[in-house]
Amino acid sequence: MVRAPAKSRLVSGLSCVVLASTDVDSKTNEITRFDTLLDQIGDLRGVVVTADALHCQRDHVAYLADRGAHWILTVKGNHPILHEQLTGLLWRQAPEADRDTDRGHGRREIRTLKILSVAAGIEFPHAAQAIQIRRRRRRLDEPRRFTTEAVYAITDLQAHQARPWQLADWIRGHWSIENKIHWVRDVTYDEDRSQIRTGTGPQVMAALRNAAIGALRLAGITNIAAAARHHARNANRPLALLGIT
Repeated sequence: MVRAPAKSRLVSGLSCVVLASTDVDSKTNEITRFDTLLDQIGDLRGVVVTADALHCQRDHVAYLADRGAHWILTVKGNHPILHEQLTGLLWRQAPEADRDTDRGHGRREIRTLKILSVAAGIEFPHAAQAIQIRRRRRRLDEPRRFTTEAVYAITDLQAHQARPWQLADWIRGHWSIENKIHWVRDVTYDEDRSQIRTGTGPQVMAALRNAAIGALRLAGITNIAAAARHHARNANRPLALLGIT
């Protein structure tokens, strides 16, 4: 999964924890750092890489093919021709392949997933399937008011290589980055108000925050704020978490 925290200007590669990061300075952008980021990660053969619409680039899928990785890429308006091709597919005739309901943050969300083969008609290299995810949401305090959003994606995975529920899980997992990493850094660690702003200090602190979050996640902890307070009260607790005696 690839995502860029807006404030730290680091591009991050994440599974359940941040595996690698790279700086994005004012002279470049996230697109040019895609290969640099994933070069830090070892064997990618058989790995499924998910990425935001910004990284839906021909060069990127060529790189992933060379590394033996599969991919799922979101497609939005920044790729107008490809997006128009996807929205124009016969989605009304496609059956629902997966449905999921989630409740949290004061709202209920129903997600449905449809899949179509795109062996022809989609001008993007190695694209094998198109995916449509419809997200229908309502606030729990406004039960009659719904909002609906359709999101499109493409993947090189063939139908026999991934079940619909697996595609849905991978896409959901990518969206969860916002809660598992970015929201925690922004809110729990109050990163935006950090006074460390010169040199490589911000990047170092972002890496340390990612390491702390990752260590807690690997220990099975979900409430990072409560865990941070717990470990701050006793200097031996962080050492025990890291297996240092």
